[in-house]
Amino acid sequence: MKRVGAHVSTAGGVENAPLNAMAIGAKAFALFTKNQMRWTARPLAEKSIAAFKKNCDIAGIAPEHILPHDGYLINLGQPEEAKLQKSRNAFLDEMHRCEQLGLKLLNFHPGSHLRQISEDESLARVSESINLALEQTKGVIAVIENTAGQGSNLGCKFEHLAKIIEGVSDKSRVGICFDTCHAFAAGYDLRTKEVCEETFAELDRVVGLQYLRAMHLNDAKSEFASHVDRHHSLEMGNIGRPCFEFIMNDPSFEEIPMVLETIDDTLWAREIAWLYELEK
Repeated sequence: MKRVGAHVSTAGGVENAPLNAMAIGAKAFALFTKNQMRWTARPLAEKSIAAFKKNCDIAGIAPEHILPHDGYLINLGQPEEAKLQKSRNAFLDEMHRCEQLGLKLLNFHPGSHLRQISEDESLARVSESINLALEQTKGVIAVIENTAGQGSNLGCKFEHLAKIIEGVSDKSRVGICFDTCHAFAAGYDLRTKEVCEETFAELDRVVGLQYLRAMHLNDAKSEFASHVDRHHSLEMGNIGRPCFEFIMNDPSFEEIPMVLETIDDTLWAREIAWLYELEK
């Protein structure tokens, strides 16, 4: 079964996210477990944790179909030691919050070398950061997201993802999230069925589809290979219908959370329904 949803609001508490997902017909969802623009947050209250789990049961969405995203300030490839430690502490806190909520995945952007250290050294820092977090947690998989490659950001090449995974000791607790907009902006074409087959074959060859744990389904305002990260609503951008028709009918993408981060949340219910209509 395909598990399509969206990155829903947690306004009023994390426990509201499953109900917000259910309201748009989602079979998966993403959320922030804390304010994504702050380093720290209050610990999750036991009442909120219990209500979150109860509401997931009500919505019929299992933990493996929920994709929490870490905060945007975290940079696990940070060149400065003090700032790197701050990012590692924040990432570990995100992992612990996932543990508390009974979640299995934590999605994150790999980070940036900030043009201060080499790409390889920064990638090695990401791997080391993951190892440190995994050593102090249980059951949560670190899910690396591919990026558009703006500025000095890591993750725009499949080889970056493979290099990070290579440096992770416990391969059972690392995976990737494939973002369609990011891939397209990074130079991986998705505009026809044929090029989709080529792109995912390359992903399998370089990284391995066994590591694919989640997807972000976004059309792109940005141009192909522009390295500009600009999401768009489905069928309104430069990627188009064939990509999403391919994804919805390929068995490689069964039973993983496939999450909309498109720009108009009033269209999410319609976009989810449209994606399911593409199934043959």
